[in-house]
Amino acid sequence: MSGSSTSIFDLLQDEEEQQPTTTRRRGGVRGWLRIVLAAAGLTAAVVLGLRMVGVGVSVAAVFAGFLALLLLRRLTRTLAPPPPVPVRLRRPAGHGEEDGSYNWTVGDALGSSVNRWETKLTWSHGEPERFSRAVLPVLCELVDELLRQRHGVTRATDPARARALLGEPLWNFLDTPPKRTPAPRDLAAIVAQLEKL
Repeated sequence: MSGSSTSIFDLLQDEEEQQPTTTRRRGGVRGWLRIVLAAAGLTAAVVLGLRMVGVGVSVAAVFAGFLALLLLRRLTRTLAPPPPVPVRLRRPAGHGEEDGSYNWTVGDALGSSVNRWETKLTWSHGEPERFSRAVLPVLCELVDELLRQRHGVTRATDPARARALLGEPLWNFLDTPPKRTPAPRDLAAIVAQLEKL
């Protein structure tokens, strides 16, 4: 059951973290033309200013310098990390204590993780094949990670000790694909057993 490609870190990552960042492309020829014209304008201003003071410089050298600086600026902009995602803080209800309810509309990692689990469970409701394919492997990895962190074993490294720690009902549930999708109360019992680890 542990042959899934989903890891414990995938469960806890925010969806925004999983999406690849796209690099904005400025207009190809327009962008380059704009850089060349900016370098030419800066060159003209500097050369004219220096000649007014009586200093002679090579126009090509000044142009090459400004062009290099503008290209370096463009390169650093494209390689810069994306701006941080603004954190939406919860506002307390009133000026005193918070009311204790969880704000599910805030886009945090916990809410995203709960929503993903809810979607997977809803999607597999009534279809044991989907449950065995989508939920059970992730649940097995979660169990192995809990066992590894808290007891230094996994189901694969020390099956006898893992079986003793999990108990027969949970071990059998993870080891054999269910013939029907577990009811919510059965899943609640499994979660309660996991919390005891």
